[in-house]
Formats: sequence, structure tokens, C-alpha cells
Amino acid sequence: MADYSEASPPPKNRQIVLLLSFFVGLTIALFLSVDLMVGVLIGWIPPGVERQLGALIVPAFEQQAAPSSAQDTLNQLLDRLKPHLSAEQQQRDYKVLYVPDETVNALAIPGDRIILYRGLIEQAESENELMMVLGHELGHFAHRDHLRQLGRGLLMQITISSLFGDISGIQSIALSAAQTIGNSRFSQNQEYKADEMGVTLLQKIYGQVAGATDFFARLSEKKDLPIDFLTTHPNPGKRVQRLEKLIQQNGWTVGDRSPVAESLKMP
Repeated sequence: MADYSEASPPPKNRQIVLLLSFFVGLTIALFLSVDLMVGVLIGWIPPGVERQLGALIVPAFEQQAAPSSAQDTLNQLLDRLKPHLSAEQQQRDYKVLYVPDETVNALAIPGDRIILYRGLIEQAESENELMMVLGHELGHFAHRDHLRQLGRGLLMQITISSLFGDISGIQSIALSAAQTIGNSRFSQNQEYKADEMGVTLLQKIYGQVAGATDFFARLSEKKDLPIDFLTTHPNPGKRVQRLEKLIQQNGWTVGDRSPVAESLKMP
């Protein structure tokens, strides 16, 4: 047993609770300060530096991409979305890179490029679904999630390099960033906000929101979900529920679906 003297009496339950509360509060404050720091760092990264970073990252994905009628069609779909973006986003040079790989995924990367993999395209059963995917990735760009995914360490390096005009520093950062992006994961909140922008753009394009939940609904019914999708995205069933609630709140309707273009129907 512990030997407590009168000068150092044993701690009371209230003191223990207060001490634990202090450490819990300190831990929460540290987490919040980290998120705040990331937001500040992103705000300090000017579009010019982001373009420089993209110019070094994009070629790695261009080597995997296949210029084709499929890529042309995807860019035509993207062009239809651009007039419905904010004035700031309309100034950006968004393009789709189509990668003929069985990975079921899509990425928004620095350099205004959306990476769409064949594995995801093959899952689409309507043009509307593809528009939802593109709108979702544009949502990540709007919230600058594509920079957040680089991590605090890389963001700090980018900020310092941009403040001092260190081009060589940005080049070395790009090598690390290219490796980080493919395996990164957005938070649930980031994904949900991107979903909101995707379904909002569907409403603006078609006047209804068919296709907003189809892809996630099919995924939620599968027992063997693609591991590459599960490791980088939140639960598809929860995303369906949130989207359906958003659709109901806004009074949007679900109408007819447009067929997938022939150039996107894989043999």
C-alpha cells in the first residue's frame, strides 16, 4: 500500500477527475489546433505554387493515363459541369486523366487533374453516375481537400518553400506528394461535403438528381467490397442515407437516367 503522510495526503476522487479532465481537454485542444494549423497552411499556398506542384505531380499520372475516346468523353462531361462552378473555380483548368487500370477509385490531385480509373468507369450504369463522380471530385477541389491529403508535414514544407521562392524545395516535395496521394484517405466530413457538391451539380445539370446514390447503393449491397475503395472512402451505406436526407430536405426529384456513352462501355 502507498504510504501517505499528513503533508502529502492521498489524492481525492475529485482531484483525480479534474486531472484526467485536464489531460483530455489538452488532447482535444491539440487535435483542434492541428486542424486549424492545416487550414492556415492551405490558405497560405497561392494558386501559382499549387500549379508548380501540380506540374511536377501530374506527369507521374499522365504516364499511366491513356489518351483515348474514353478520356475525351469524360472531359466533355466535365466541361458541362464547369459553367455551374463558382467564378473562382471556373478560372481553373480542370481536366480528366483516364487510367486503364482495374482500381475502383477516382482522385483529385494538385494541378487541377481528376484521375478516373477504368475499374470505376466499368461500375457506372448511367451518365448521371459519372457526373456525380466528377462533381464529387470538383467538391474536393473547391474545399482544397486535394492539398489537405498531402499531410501536415508536406504542407509545412510547401508553405515555407513558397514563402521563400524555393523551387528546388517544391520539386523534392512533389516526389513525396506523388507517392502519398494514391494511398491517401479523406475524412468522412470531407467526403460528405464533396458528395453534397456532387448532388448539387447533378440538380443543376439535369434538373433532378438521378444517379446520386446508385453507385454507393450497389456497393453497400456487396459482401466483397473492393479493398482499394474501402481503404480510402467511408461506408457507402451511410453515404446513401446522408444523400437521401439531403435530397429530401431540398425537395429534389429523381428522374430518368441518361445512358453511358458508347465510348465508355468497356469491352
